[in-house]
Amino acid sequence: MRADRGAPAPRHFSTWLLSGITDRPLHHQGPGSRPEGERRHAWWKVMCLTGVDYFSTLGYQPGIAALAAGVLSPLATVILVLVTVLGALPVYRRVAEESPHGEGSIAMLTRLFSFWQGKLFVLVLLGFAATDFIITMTLSAADATAHLDENPFWPAALHDHEVAVTLALLALLGGVFLSGFTEAIGIAVSLVTAYLTLNLIVVGDGLWQVITHPAAVHDWITALTSQHGNPVAMVAIALIVFPKLALGLSGFETGVAVMPHVRGDTADSERHPAGRVRNTRRMLTAAATIMSVFLITTSVITTVLIPAPAFRSGGPANGRALAYLAHQNLGSAFGTVYDLSTIAILWFAGASAMAGLLNLVPRYLPRYGMAPAWTRAVRPLVLVFTAAAALITVLFDAGVDAQGSAYATGVLVLITSAGVAATLSAHRRREHRRTVSFAAIAAVFAYTTVVNVVERPDGIKIAGCFVAAILVVSILSRINRAFELRVTAVHLDPMAERFVRDCAQRTIRLIAHQHPAGSLADYQAKLRQISTDNDLTDTRDVILVTVEVTDASDFETELFVHGRVAHDRFRLLTLRSPSVANALAALLLDIERRTRRRPHIYFAWTEGNPAINFWRFLIFGHGEIAPTTREMLRRCEPDPGRRPHVHVG
Repeated sequence: MRADRGAPAPRHFSTWLLSGITDRPLHHQGPGSRPEGERRHAWWKVMCLTGVDYFSTLGYQPGIAALAAGVLSPLATVILVLVTVLGALPVYRRVAEESPHGEGSIAMLTRLFSFWQGKLFVLVLLGFAATDFIITMTLSAADATAHLDENPFWPAALHDHEVAVTLALLALLGGVFLSGFTEAIGIAVSLVTAYLTLNLIVVGDGLWQVITHPAAVHDWITALTSQHGNPVAMVAIALIVFPKLALGLSGFETGVAVMPHVRGDTADSERHPAGRVRNTRRMLTAAATIMSVFLITTSVITTVLIPAPAFRSGGPANGRALAYLAHQNLGSAFGTVYDLSTIAILWFAGASAMAGLLNLVPRYLPRYGMAPAWTRAVRPLVLVFTAAAALITVLFDAGVDAQGSAYATGVLVLITSAGVAATLSAHRRREHRRTVSFAAIAAVFAYTTVVNVVERPDGIKIAGCFVAAILVVSILSRINRAFELRVTAVHLDPMAERFVRDCAQRTIRLIAHQHPAGSLADYQAKLRQISTDNDLTDTRDVILVTVEVTDASDFETELFVHGRVAHDRFRLLTLRSPSVANALAALLLDIERRTRRRPHIYFAWTEGNPAINFWRFLIFGHGEIAPTTREMLRRCEPDPGRRPHVHVG
């Protein structure tokens, strides 16, 4: 009987778990996804995929605003909307233009740095991105649990079991990605359409309640004037509390990450996807406009119609202000439908965050050699991210308010980095007005980030844990993979091929030499040294090899080997690589494959402390060249009868 394709046999578990490993991490979109370029979608459909994260914040944003700003919630929300429309939106429209393949602001900033400082900078930003996405998963699942817990039809036996219910939702989310996730956009369109329609009903009814109950409006205005005095003081206080509303800025980074799904013009090319950029910018604008309208209207109706005590921890409107109004004003039946819609979109917001992580991590860490090779497979990453989300849920006791600071920190750091990237991009293009504008926007986001960190330091502590974890794992992985052969291909030019072919008729002997542009005396001295140390009497088939170290922080590379005759008598091969040992090992193995002859290579011992030389090899690409080359050859060619010879004198 044929086995069920969806349920792999236990003996093939590792094969199933690691299926989908790809050398093209930029094309990860989740297990079972279609390859990039096979099918793209209208921008408004992709907007729904982004919207499951962005629009789902309506489930808890009004309550957070009410807790942070009190009766000033509508005014503080207006400031949030202005920052969104005049700040975040222009910044991410520029990011979309600069990274049309979904790389985002992180890739824009990495172009400014090289060597190890660039890699470390990326790792730090990845730590904040991981904070953003994983807390999105846990916060959304916790808020979905809060909606379930407050629903009158929810079984009483499951009350006060928020952590267990949240963990079950996260496990279900992980199960979706383990089994396959191919119809994300179709699911997102259905969820967002239903959710926004129900919110439109709740908002419409709420505005009608406000209009027909002038006493409630009068009470709100009285509270405003009695608590905060004149309008200037109100604006000042609203500006001060605005950073606490930063959750309403989420979704832009995800919007850029899903750019490869957006359908462009028929004339688009991968190098110049002008139509895709235009439609993505249209998508970002539409999402920001819709969200801005809902943010303002929901802040008004929740502040005016819900008593302040209901927003506090344990109150019926805490984390679910709109659901509270749906039950109170439209009945339990409609409220239950609204709860189900909210729960579904909050849960699927976690799916959006998971997809973002699965796109982000394989894009950088494996390419830097800072993650095991299995991180190019989706399923192991799903297990890791689900486990991390479960741990965060337990630590925060599935609390919505407690996780808000960590979420805001991740969101704000990413938006600030995007503002800086847009500023530098405009400066590079000599767009002086835009440079000033983007710099001002970046300054606002930086201020908001600092205030958020000072007032709610838990966020930076959690983000710091993520950053530290990524740094430690990345460094250990890079050390562990130090002896991997990281050359993807070897290309010999015609002269280099001729040298190898001629020497292969007898014995291929390579001499590692440090100076590619040495004098005749240098080459003669090197040949005499190697001949004396190794009792080498026949030097007819000797080829000198020099490797120029490029960026030692890079991991994988292609080798381009160039041959020339130096001083009319010495054959010389030159190549560039992040690591001398890696380049030489790859060259030797390629020569053996081409000629079926075992080449010899001759080294001089490296002077100095071996431990220090090993760290020089790890950090600068050169150091203990002879033993590291030998170890790479041993790992790549287990058969001693075919392994190239290594001589050290």
